[in-house]
Amino acid sequence: MSTAIASGSAEPSKGTAAATKSNRENEHHATGLEALYTGNGAIDFIGRSKTWYMITLALIAVCVVSMLVRGFNLSIDFEGGTKMAMPAGDLVVEQVEETFIEATGVTPELTQIVGAGDSRTLEINSEFLSDQQINDARQAIFDKYKPLDGEGKPSPDAIGDSTVSESWGSTITNRMILSMVIFLLVASAYVALRLQRNMAIAAMLALLIDGVLIIGIYSLLGLEISPAMIIGLLTVLTFSIYDTVIVFDKVKENTEGILDSRRSTYAEQANLAVNQTVMRSISTSVISALPIVALLIVAVWLLGVGTLQDLALIQLIGVVEGIFSSLFLATPLLVSLTNRQKKYKEHNAAVARFREGKADDDHERTAEGKRVVASVASPGMDSGRERTPTTSTWRPNQR
Repeated sequence: MSTAIASGSAEPSKGTAAATKSNRENEHHATGLEALYTGNGAIDFIGRSKTWYMITLALIAVCVVSMLVRGFNLSIDFEGGTKMAMPAGDLVVEQVEETFIEATGVTPELTQIVGAGDSRTLEINSEFLSDQQINDARQAIFDKYKPLDGEGKPSPDAIGDSTVSESWGSTITNRMILSMVIFLLVASAYVALRLQRNMAIAAMLALLIDGVLIIGIYSLLGLEISPAMIIGLLTVLTFSIYDTVIVFDKVKENTEGILDSRRSTYAEQANLAVNQTVMRSISTSVISALPIVALLIVAVWLLGVGTLQDLALIQLIGVVEGIFSSLFLATPLLVSLTNRQKKYKEHNAAVARFREGKADDDHERTAEGKRVVASVASPGMDSGRERTPTTSTWRPNQR
């Protein structure tokens, strides 16, 4: 009787243990896209921190060298100068540029065709020109190429011009720098109030790296930096820090009271948080990129509108770079900063010791759990009185 009761109570425990072990194995073996969707910590983002740091340092080095050697391609809004534009039609860039030089005696900084189809426009960017030089260039180009106006008739008015003085360009540059400083101050204040200290430091470091990498890409590729580009840059930096805050909120939730437990380390719970938010970050970035790509197509191939092109391009670059920052950089930086603290070092060591001892305890419990003790009737009891036998199963003390 006692044996049957003990056996019956043991079977469900074995089944439960087997099911739990199976679930853990399924979670552990989730790989690829399945691991992204399950969010069970199968992807070791934090364990590869050194790899992410090496990639980041290499990219920063390339960007800094490019900024020092190549410099930046600033638009006339910052440097001052003159831009002339006309319908491209069948015009050849080299021929129009030669005509411009002959008429003004000035070599253009950039002559290019933007847009597509009927919206193709030829642009000539040069240093600041006087009204006389602009008129001479307009007349020379019209006499030789006869560009058509909006009504399809040859006209000198088809050749437009815009001029920005050096003083105005200097003012725009100073305001650009001021706007960047104000943004960084406001962002710093927000993360300092919203997040823990280490989280705020990691978020701001990741944000600064974002800015360096994006600006470095513009320098490396020779892309033009315009006011629209600066507006787009501030937008994508805001998007990046927002995504980082979302991930850090999950880290904060997972690591609440972690020093009172020996089940996992801070790094493991932070890695779980990244896994739990990775699909959200990717989905948000992809959805954000779709209208940006559409805007870029319209701006470049259909309308040839430079402002739209600058705005769309910087946002596309920023969204793609922001994924790398929030997933592969910000959280590893947070873990590195946190693990430098003495209490977390001690906690990591305690978790390691507990796991080593836990393996031995589990082995002992498995062996001892099979012992069954049944109570029997006392020899001196009256044979006429029966006593219901009782059974008990030995159980190890719970920790």
